Amino acid sequence: MTMPEDDPAERKMQFLFALRSKGITESRVLDAMERIDRGPFIRGYFADRAYEDMPLPIACGQTISQPSIVGLMTQALKLSGRDKVLEVGTGSGYQAAILSLLARRVYTVDRHRRLVQEATEIFRALDLTNITALTADGSFGLPEQAPFDRILVTAAAEDPPGPLLAQLKIGGIMVVPVGQSDTVQRLIRVTRHEGGFDYDELRPVRFVPLIEGLGRDTA
Repeated sequence: MTMPEDDPAERKMQFLFALRSKGITESRVLDAMERIDRGPFIRGYFADRAYEDMPLPIACGQTISQPSIVGLMTQALKLSGRDKVLEVGTGSGYQAAILSLLARRVYTVDRHRRLVQEATEIFRALDLTNITALTADGSFGLPEQAPFDRILVTAAAEDPPGPLLAQLKIGGIMVVPVGQSDTVQRLIRVTRHEGGFDYDELRPVRFVPLIEGLGRDTA
């Protein structure tokens, strides 16, 4: 999907059309993705491909997910506008920025300090004041701010992490990719209820693995 660089309106129209064609139908999600420009979150060699529906490399060996996956994961959370959300894996900050328009409060954590710092700069530039970005081991969640209405994990775990399940409110939803193989990962929606958890398989995906500990840039 190549976008004409000299026509921003046409580029945005094609971008939104591509999202709808991939199954993103919730109007609030589409509106948020229209308002948050993906361009500022991609730097360097790949910046001119920001409006293509594909994952792209970012710093620290990580990736920014393709927009259609961002949209589908966001839609799967069923955000109400009043939710407190935890995102595990800040990455570029693009997903957190989308969430910030749809939730009351967003906490986002990443094991790489550089990514958190760069994302925070963008959040400030965009005046997204309801995001708190922290350098932390996301596999343990953020217990000091728990419980959360929604949790979104942007790295693949072998199973939904126990500490994150414990930090989910009754009635809350977590969306997480599971499977350690590069070729076999599934996007799962977990809903917590009084008696336990319900699991819904959404679609095949491919994410970087969820790794315990902090990145080398924070050592």
